[in-house]
Amino acid sequence: MSDSIGNVWIFIEQEAGKIADVSLELVCKGRELADKLGVKTEAVLLGDKVESCCDTLFSYGCDTVYLAEDPRLEPFTVLPYCKVIMDLIKEHKPNILMFGATLKGRELAPRVASEKSGGLTADCTELCIDDFNDVKSGKEWKNKLMQIRPAFGGNIIATIVNTWEDPQMVTVREGVMKLSEPKAGAKGEIVRVDVALTEAEMVVKVIERVRQEKSVNLKGARIIVAGGYGVGSAENFKLIHELAKTLGGEVGASRAAVDAGWINHDHQVGQTGVTVRPNLYIACGISGSIQHCAGMTDSKKIIAINTDPDAPIFSVAHYGIVGDLNQVIPMMIKAFKSKA
Repeated sequence: MSDSIGNVWIFIEQEAGKIADVSLELVCKGRELADKLGVKTEAVLLGDKVESCCDTLFSYGCDTVYLAEDPRLEPFTVLPYCKVIMDLIKEHKPNILMFGATLKGRELAPRVASEKSGGLTADCTELCIDDFNDVKSGKEWKNKLMQIRPAFGGNIIATIVNTWEDPQMVTVREGVMKLSEPKAGAKGEIVRVDVALTEAEMVVKVIERVRQEKSVNLKGARIIVAGGYGVGSAENFKLIHELAKTLGGEVGASRAAVDAGWINHDHQVGQTGVTVRPNLYIACGISGSIQHCAGMTDSKKIIAINTDPDAPIFSVAHYGIVGDLNQVIPMMIKAFKSKA
């Protein structure tokens, strides 16, 4: 292991002892980055009575888990979490720190970055290690984290590099990084953390929590039929639901369809929604903006239906149908049912 560079850290989000999928995805990506740098992959796990999560983290590639257990860390509030993480950063000086771009991650990561007087790149779609040459100053930085994300409304892909003091901090959306197969029986080191909190960190009290499960599981769907603004109306979205039901799939949507009020946000695919990798993705009336394609281009097979032969969605589709979805979808349903 290198002595001149810190390790790769992942903030582990958990709820009642269940690790969030995005945290496991980041552990897998962290393992890849750490191997490239020749350093360790380390998890930061906060909560109360959550040691049972450690074996899972080791199986996905963590070398070390910094375990902070204290009743005051449940339920999540940002100030205590920030204090514990900042104390750890000051002591151990990680090179990279990754958070999921969840409600918790989006509240915690900026506060940690502010406390550290560092930078934070939000909603990254890719991360890699490379050298960086600053043309203006002539300076060169070795083995920096390339923080890649859409910018300017998704019209360009930006690569952001930190030139200030570590850690290099990012948030990443769920489903963007691939989840590797866990290795059963893998072992690592648990480092128990003394939780030093004062009244200043405990000023916020959670009085009541209201939780609601998502109405759809797009991430786990093998088939997704997605509708865009080209569907035309909420009434026409019944066709999307009917095709999805016929194929045994789930219903997705573009941001434009969600913003129009035709379907709720749980169904949104793309940079501001869910990233999916189904076996079959049928895009109906979706133009194919960069933001939407960022969430579905890894689908094994993509079928696009659009009246515009020049729609960008056709550039990522494996099969394209130029036509009115109100005519094409009923034909698809009839053809499928006739062979079922």
